[in-house]
Amino acid sequence: MGSLAGKRIVLGVTGGIAAYKAVEIASRLRKAGAEVHVIMTREATEFVTELTFREITGQPVSVDMWQKVANFNVEHIALANLADVVLIAPATANILAKISVGIADDMLTTTVLATKAPIIMAPAMNTNMYENPVTQKNIGELKARGVQIIEPAAGHLACGIEGKGRLPEPVEIVAAVTAFMTGKQLLSGKKIIVTAGGTIEPLDPVRYLGNRSTGKMGYAIAQEAARQGAEVLLVSGPSNLPNPVGVRMVRIQTALEMQAAVQAEYTEADAVIMSAAVADYRPKTVAREKIKKSDGKLVFELERNPDILYGLGQQKGQQLLVGFAAETCHLEEYARKKLVKKNLDFIVANDVSAKDAGFAVDNNRVQLFFRNGDSEKYPLMSKQELAKIILNKIAERMS
Repeated sequence: MGSLAGKRIVLGVTGGIAAYKAVEIASRLRKAGAEVHVIMTREATEFVTELTFREITGQPVSVDMWQKVANFNVEHIALANLADVVLIAPATANILAKISVGIADDMLTTTVLATKAPIIMAPAMNTNMYENPVTQKNIGELKARGVQIIEPAAGHLACGIEGKGRLPEPVEIVAAVTAFMTGKQLLSGKKIIVTAGGTIEPLDPVRYLGNRSTGKMGYAIAQEAARQGAEVLLVSGPSNLPNPVGVRMVRIQTALEMQAAVQAEYTEADAVIMSAAVADYRPKTVAREKIKKSDGKLVFELERNPDILYGLGQQKGQQLLVGFAAETCHLEEYARKKLVKKNLDFIVANDVSAKDAGFAVDNNRVQLFFRNGDSEKYPLMSKQELAKIILNKIAERMS
């Protein structure tokens, strides 16, 4: 028997180019043992036919509120009542907006409003539409009401641009639904603190000392931790990345501010993942006015910032503590020294001199070093995939 045997899933398909992927989603759900009932919006039928879903699922397909019903009851109520879960994939910006405010003007939105079943939505759209503050507000409101959001993937979109908004692969969506319905979210009930991005240390009101970190790795970890059921606090240095959905944000600038934000909640955390590139030094004095150019050298006196990770290691109780080592040489030697000195459970080491991995790119190539002396080396992969590996390692050590 499949992992979803006996489960009844209402699959909502809306009018985006990714609607073609919903065919495979329906097929995989049925192969997993689920009984699948498809509701299509009128716009979805412009991309995929009702007949396709009917043949895949072996069930009637609902589109029109006024079509002849297949059940003894009013159909949207029948579907709302029979559902163990409602999955909407792809979920367009339009459907997110309508459901967030309770509009019920077609079969799908009416069924959603009438059901008491859990709702899972997989947004897919143009990057600019996804990142629009209105869309993010709608997603936030849905999340706050208990709707499970499957985060869109980043990559090449049908509109020809690169960015976030692509529907995840059907296998990933079905895995997320299965995890939700079988209660197998690896980090459910856990509190995870993630730090991300680089800190900046002001020289004057205009200039600062900083580094090249964009926060992509930390944001990917925070998003995946939330997807795995954790309560997530993301402490982020300056970054242009959008807030991960379902993640509590604290934005900081300096190393001292990051230290204070992490320390404030450290005792309640189950794990801390320090992926931020924290400045080692800060100016001893900060000029109140913009420093003017002059002939000759400009000299600054710097002082050490606190080593946040070392401090956490000294206070470590039941928490799992994970660090990052961004190196340009002697990777294993330096990573193992940090692992021991900072009292870590494991460390993620990467060579930031590589052009295709590290800072400001979407991929990473890392080696994990563990407290017991073991190590694991991974090939080039997306930071999203690496985030899953890191969190799986944490979950294994919590179990």
